[in-house]
Amino acid sequence: MKVAVVGGGVVGLSVAWAAAVAGHQVQLIDAAPGSGASWVAGGMLAPVTEAWPGEEHVLALGSASLDRWPDFAARLDKNGGLRTEGTLVVAVDGADRAELDGVADFLAKLGREVTRVTAREVRRLEPSLGTSVRSGLLVPGDLAVDNRVLLSSLRKAAVEAGTQPIAVAATSVSAGEVALANGSTVECDVVVLAAGAWSGGLYNGLAKVVRPVKGEVLRLKARDGALDPPTRTVRALVEGRQVYLVPRDGRGLVLGATQYEAGFDTEVTVGGVRDLLRDAERVLPGIGEYAVLECAAGLRPGSPDNLPVLGWLEPGVLAATGHHRNGILLAPITAEAVVDLLAGREPPEPARAADPGRLLAVTNGGG
Repeated sequence: MKVAVVGGGVVGLSVAWAAAVAGHQVQLIDAAPGSGASWVAGGMLAPVTEAWPGEEHVLALGSASLDRWPDFAARLDKNGGLRTEGTLVVAVDGADRAELDGVADFLAKLGREVTRVTAREVRRLEPSLGTSVRSGLLVPGDLAVDNRVLLSSLRKAAVEAGTQPIAVAATSVSAGEVALANGSTVECDVVVLAAGAWSGGLYNGLAKVVRPVKGEVLRLKARDGALDPPTRTVRALVEGRQVYLVPRDGRGLVLGATQYEAGFDTEVTVGGVRDLLRDAERVLPGIGEYAVLECAAGLRPGSPDNLPVLGWLEPGVLAATGHHRNGILLAPITAEAVVDLLAGREPPEPARAADPGRLLAVTNGGG
């Protein structure tokens, strides 16, 4: 079939690559592929440490996608930027520790692999962490990826598989057609809408389903004489606030992320930078000696229940959007589900909970 994928972030690129490998004629429509939230992201592959009671479907989908990540990465140049050192979750005060214990109990009931560690064990694992850290959870199965290496690798793989890039913004999608900003149209058999936070503006049925959720992220580097960054991803609770520190090659560190309901605002605020650095310094005291390389904000595509919107919107229009914080994590299973749907097959079982029908009937008054 002729397939037009609208959106060139991690999800859109993964879908385009998989669809092209499956034998479809694929066009990828994005004025600036590899930008947006995918470019700003920290790159955590962390279904377990993001798990929360009441979101069991989110955990199941994320875990199923994480299982696919090693093979997914192995087929990409530079192993897709995959990092396998694991994740350490830490708490700073008593209330944070109690919340961490609650998460650990919840995960233990679900049979997930987590190990409680003391403050002393935390600093043995990661010597650069400070004495304010009270306890932790070691989660070796939650991984990370260098998102910018991944984007480059996916673009290369998609093009080599036969994907044709169209560097023009889409203005709307409908069955069999994508309208472009230059006044032209792309005709196809199926449109796959993977435009992240902008999806709701391209297809009316998603206007009340997918929304932008702003997140600010800093990219830092340890200067000469500064303590090395942690070797693992560190997710911290600091007086109820969440902050993450994701290592990069060359003594780099990604620090994030704020979370605001601020529409399509992508300006970085002084308050956001201050809050990230204040909380990070409680966990990693030596961060004050790091160099600031970049401050950026991205727009996560949120959905009402934190599951993505993955499935048929109508004949000829497939949704692969609304992944919120988990677009990179869910890229492998999303691409697999889209290829299955294009072939008339049922998607993987964990992906079925993400069918758009669960939301469209509620948000659009019955259909």
